[in-house]
Amino acid sequence: MTNPSKSLRPASLLVHGGTIRSNFGETSEALFLTSGFVYDSAEQAEQTFLGEVEHFQYSRFGNPTVQMLESRLAMLEGAEACRATATGMAAVSAALLSHLKTGDRVVASRALFGSCHWIVSTLLPRYGIETLFVDGGDLAAWKEALGSKTDLVLLETPSNPMLDILDLKAVADLAHAAGAIVVVDNVFATPLLQKPMEMGADVVVYSCTKHIDGQGRVLGGAVLGSKKWVEEVLQPFTRNTGPALSPFNAWLLLKGLETLSLRVDAACRSAEAVARFLERHPRVSRTWYPTLESHPQRELAMRQMTAGGTLVTFDLGSKQAAFAVLNRLRLIAVSNNLGDSKSLITHPETTTHMRVAVDERARLGIGPGVVRLSIGLEDPLDLIEDLTQALDGAGG
Repeated sequence: MTNPSKSLRPASLLVHGGTIRSNFGETSEALFLTSGFVYDSAEQAEQTFLGEVEHFQYSRFGNPTVQMLESRLAMLEGAEACRATATGMAAVSAALLSHLKTGDRVVASRALFGSCHWIVSTLLPRYGIETLFVDGGDLAAWKEALGSKTDLVLLETPSNPMLDILDLKAVADLAHAAGAIVVVDNVFATPLLQKPMEMGADVVVYSCTKHIDGQGRVLGGAVLGSKKWVEEVLQPFTRNTGPALSPFNAWLLLKGLETLSLRVDAACRSAEAVARFLERHPRVSRTWYPTLESHPQRELAMRQMTAGGTLVTFDLGSKQAAFAVLNRLRLIAVSNNLGDSKSLITHPETTTHMRVAVDERARLGIGPGVVRLSIGLEDPLDLIEDLTQALDGAGG
């Protein structure tokens, strides 16, 4: 087994972190496609279930390939522990439901992915958990909401799809004073561009489906936190409810991690170039990207992040105009996924945030003309040419 030092830089950790080699000495991480494991004796089985010896029991509990992914992600994030899940939403729901009980209170940023918004607005109240949404960029609103005892705070920054930037350290300080743990969905920033735990977050969640796989192949999620919280709070929940990640998916995610820094760096450079093009185009009424001088939280974004990310959001004024542009694109595909090696575009009002109430969408700024563009690995000039022909030829 190799155990590279945590002092390795991210690009090296992405290739070597957490690797376990079998007695065959394989170069690539081994894929352990097994549901269960055998024991040398009945006594060893008993000791394993008692926790007296370390031995894999069942792939719902743990698997060598999945463990390599968890170890590598923990090293990259700077977290003590990680548990992988079958999907990103399994990671979010496990992080929340493992920690909360009837009578608890949750404060969340209003700007959440549609499914996360549903969990807070609809699911948690069914179990007698009080929930409150606040405008994420309004620190006064956070201060007021966290003036009462709170058990958990949930936020994402940059937000989906409007790329709002939240002050992680300020919110974490307020949350901790109210007795809450802070859960951050860091999927847009990736573990390379932003380190929420360094700014006070207690738990970080990812949809590994996005940049970590980054090639449109598999689903996966991850929850990272302290060893104590993961083992005593999260692990009993995941082991007994079963949102287990397939070893095959874990193996593909390990392969995805090897090129993560190269892909994210290239996509960030292209995203900024595309954003600056869109900001100048006469058919685009507004463009959002964290490094643009026009972004209202640009200074905060650059303080928290090392680059602007791979997502660009822009407004075409109406649903009709947005659909006309999307339907004319030749290189960029219409899809609700993101973080892929292929550039993808979606209309949030009718896809990812369709089931968020109309008045709530309006408060979030998700209007009928808003479009979210996930930049991939194509030449940025080809992307700009595709957008140009679609924008210029869409009419209006």
